Amino acid sequence: MSSPIRQSPSGILVDVWVAPRASRDSIGGLHGDRVKVAVSAPPVDGAANEAGRIALAKARGVAKSHVKVVSGQKGRQKTLAVSGDPGLLSAKAKALVGS
Repeated sequence: MSSPIRQSPSGILVDVWVAPRASRDSIGGLHGDRVKVAVSAPPVDGAANEAGRIALAKARGVAKSHVKVVSGQKGRQKTLAVSGDPGLLSAKAKALVGS
């Protein structure tokens, strides 16, 4: 199985699986080969994308402006780019999935 977290020149890329309309926002663990992100927002007008972006930013201690959805805007499987120090971000992100 491939890692859901990869370094990029400007930070890291994180493959996520977003579960909208959850009872509460949470992040962590794996859903298949992606980091699971549960958000209470509905999948309407990009609300779940925004909530997932904010959840990942909070979990990694970065400004929400440093997290962008780079693929999967219309589905549950997304790739998020987090800008910053790739080594530091990778270590923090891997703690989310216990690897």
